[in-house]
Amino acid sequence: MLLKTTLDFILHFDVYLTSLIATYGNLVYLFLFLIIFVETGLVVMPFLPGDSLIFIAGTLAAAGSLNPFILFLLLSAAAIIGDTVNYWLGRYFGEKVFARFINPAHIEKTKSFFNRYGKKTIVLARFVPIVRTFAPFVAGIGKMDYFTFLSYNVIGGISWIAIFVFSGYYFGNIQFVKDNLTAIVLLIIFISIIPAVIEYIRHKRNSLNN
Repeated sequence: MLLKTTLDFILHFDVYLTSLIATYGNLVYLFLFLIIFVETGLVVMPFLPGDSLIFIAGTLAAAGSLNPFILFLLLSAAAIIGDTVNYWLGRYFGEKVFARFINPAHIEKTKSFFNRYGKKTIVLARFVPIVRTFAPFVAGIGKMDYFTFLSYNVIGGISWIAIFVFSGYYFGNIQFVKDNLTAIVLLIIFISIIPAVIEYIRHKRNSLNN
């Protein structure tokens, strides 16, 4: 039941968000800020589909319901602050405290991402669900220099939000997008998990070869 409700929320987020705007007005900006902050800042909440939610918020901005520049600034701040909190959680508490709440496979997947891409993982992980939640946490565990982390964090956060907010904004008024928003959301989710699937297959293949 929970899975069905969550899936319905994700696929019809535009309907829910439109209703929230009509009821609460500008408080919706705070709601969106909190969603992005929670996804990026709390290592136990990796399942929120930030990509599609940001895109949908952008399409509503195209319809005049939200301001795209306020969205960009607030959600960029949420993404940067969220990753910063996550980094310090990893640095000070690490795997010992959070082990009971975290799937070890997610940590290992993120570590392999770090091994492959190095510090650029902080930027690239923004575009990979689950990995983006664990990347700053693993960076904290690994005691990455904070100011190095922060520079990549800012670049990644701003790039991630800008791409999805303004993609939604500039394509949101196209009739095809309006008529097929659910399918487009599913496509965004599918594309975003491809890197993780490829990494999983590669890991399994290497395990079998060894």
